Amino acid sequence: MIWLTWRQFRGQALIALAALAALTVFLVLLGLRIRDTYAAYVTDCAAACSLSSARDAMEDAHFGPLLLSGLLVVLVPALIGAFWGAPLVSREIETGTHRLVWSQSITRTRWLAVKLTFVTLAGIALAAALSLLLTWAASPYDELLAGRFDPLLFPTRNIVPLGYAAFAVTAGTAIGLLTRRAIPAMAITLAVFAVLQILVPTAIRPHLRPAVTESVAFTPDTRVTEFSAGNSEGGGVTINGYQGTIPGAWMMSNRVPLFDASGEQVTRGELGDCLTGELDRDMACLAQMNLHFTVKYQPANRYWTFQWLEFGGYLLLGGALAAFAFWHIRRGLS
Repeated sequence: MIWLTWRQFRGQALIALAALAALTVFLVLLGLRIRDTYAAYVTDCAAACSLSSARDAMEDAHFGPLLLSGLLVVLVPALIGAFWGAPLVSREIETGTHRLVWSQSITRTRWLAVKLTFVTLAGIALAAALSLLLTWAASPYDELLAGRFDPLLFPTRNIVPLGYAAFAVTAGTAIGLLTRRAIPAMAITLAVFAVLQILVPTAIRPHLRPAVTESVAFTPDTRVTEFSAGNSEGGGVTINGYQGTIPGAWMMSNRVPLFDASGEQVTRGELGDCLTGELDRDMACLAQMNLHFTVKYQPANRYWTFQWLEFGGYLLLGGALAAFAFWHIRRGLS
């Protein structure tokens, strides 16, 4: 069965290896260029050095290639599920070749177990290689910009893509067993994967751990990107874009109300001349008024907790779908 599975799968495997080789060259060269930029603006910088200029230079030079690479890392598990998982059983059912194999003293369970294990491990290995390469290439960029929780970065680094690949293969296989047709199974697999890539970061990931709540005094060192207030004198004032002294944190509350010493939200009328539209002047004025605000965030040291939780969640989903596939092939397929 292993040899038969390899013969059926080797064409797809060779294409994947060729693509991986090309992406390896691209990511290694990208990683070297990122390290050159990091050295020029951080480690070897001798004059006019600043963290903000280093961040600007790094982002200007490498944001586009890293964004494209990250999209590929997320896209690969989807393609694995659609082109490896979905046709794994459905194509054999369409052509009737599954009956030939079962008539040769090979049980349905063994047939599916060998095929599913082989392809799932191959998919995980491919996703792991790409994730490892991108994580290495982007490490100076990620360190400098301190945004590992960013929704564009989190699913493309470290172990989470491995969970995506395992889930995608088993989802494609289970869907193929239900549809018994390869093309519809491929389309449904891509749709399911896309829905989860939207649902998980917006509705599930933020709640994997309770957020930390912290009250922050508004001081001359406080930095925000925007003030907002209602049009009337009684309109409540909010601030947006605070990062402050929480490097690498995932801010759960970007726009938050501004409170006075008694805990009441301040209004446009109470702030008087402090809201002129000139950000630096307004901040200096507000810093003298004994104000504070409350933020909710996930600390940077929870990054690996979130990685393992999401990875484990996709593995559990994949395991449940694999169990369903084994149950269905024994009871619902002839």
